Amino acid sequence: MDTVANHPDPAFPRFHARPAKGWINDPNGLSFVEGRYHVFFQYNPDSARHHGICWGHLSSPDLVRWREEPVALRPRPGGPDALGCWSGVVTDDGGVPTAAYSGIDSAGGHSRVVLASGSGDLATWRQGGEVAAGVPPDPRIRAVRGPFIFRFQGRRFALQGAGLASGQAAVLLYSVDDLRNWKYEGIWFSADDPLAAQHLPAEIWECPQLVRVADSSGAETWLLMASLGLFADHREHPNGVGYLLGALVPGIAGLPVFVPETGGKADSGPDFYAPQILPLPERTLLWGWSPESTGSRDRPGRTPDETDAAGWAGVLTFPRQLSVHGGALAVEPAAELRAFRGPQRHAGAAGTLGLPAHAEAHMTGGEGRVRLLLGSEGRQRTVFSDTVAGGDELRIFIDASIVEAYHHGSVPTTVRAYPAAGEVWQLELPHGASADVWELRHAGRA
Repeated sequence: MDTVANHPDPAFPRFHARPAKGWINDPNGLSFVEGRYHVFFQYNPDSARHHGICWGHLSSPDLVRWREEPVALRPRPGGPDALGCWSGVVTDDGGVPTAAYSGIDSAGGHSRVVLASGSGDLATWRQGGEVAAGVPPDPRIRAVRGPFIFRFQGRRFALQGAGLASGQAAVLLYSVDDLRNWKYEGIWFSADDPLAAQHLPAEIWECPQLVRVADSSGAETWLLMASLGLFADHREHPNGVGYLLGALVPGIAGLPVFVPETGGKADSGPDFYAPQILPLPERTLLWGWSPESTGSRDRPGRTPDETDAAGWAGVLTFPRQLSVHGGALAVEPAAELRAFRGPQRHAGAAGTLGLPAHAEAHMTGGEGRVRLLLGSEGRQRTVFSDTVAGGDELRIFIDASIVEAYHHGSVPTTVRAYPAAGEVWQLELPHGASADVWELRHAGRA
């Protein structure tokens, strides 16, 4: 992706996967096929605005070198996706890769689950306008979106996120014995549950997902994750992304029942939304969407006009690896990201360190507060801060206007900030802490 590496906008991330122009949001259809990772995503190739949504497509052999593939899905006049191909997944249907996604064909209309068939290498797609699930005939349901497919005890099921007329968020359940004819089983889980009300506050749960995740205790732990949507919220997402951990047990007629035990936030930052999870035999990966930010007192942002002029909007996060430790979600950067390490700027350094515009800092030890600062002489703003104790580790990635900070054994923080001319990054370490810092470099072609 040389067009990305040489992008003229200094705020454009060079190491996060995305096309050189256009709007992107939710990652979709995560897959690993024939030795390549595939990340689809909501995409408007024509402008930095959220309309005419297609599915863009990137692939990689190693999570580091990415190749832009042809656009996979496009809105089709007269089809069930005439106003956009929205969130969804890619699954295997008798050996045929099949996308199941939300399609909308009228302004203000409900979304339906639409299917499309792909080639074995996921490079080409056929959109036949086939609808697998319509809007459930339930007056309690105000809106529905974001299909996700999973398996339990040998059967295939699906979830969709929903907003209810009561103002609560919910997840709907479907039996999917036939991928082309989903059977609606009802409102499966909602904010009536006390833990859901505490950790997943929303008017609609978007992009719900349910996967088994490795637990250091040896327990069979299931993760339910959802983006916490508000109906009036189209640009900022203040509630972020929440999760619940618990057990999945068989209920009436073999339908799964989720029993939550604990929960929390999947990312503690303000600029993370609509992640999707890729469960693999050896690990569980996640990508999220980091939208452009209008900023705050401490974080310089971009106005919509500035974003239009730049011609691009939205970033996919680095791939993240999920596990459970001590009854809580633990998120680490994928190990492959070490391949981005270039010249080392600091080794075992203490105090306040200058950082390049594209950098990784690995901090260990110390007691107290660590701060990532952005500014020029006489004016410093705190973009990120955290408190550490003895033995803690932090890995902080800076890629132009996106910061991802990973606190070992916990969840990360994703923040957007746009350095002005003459502004530089500094890392202020607490007493007793030291850090190694590398400048990021590209690893070659995909």
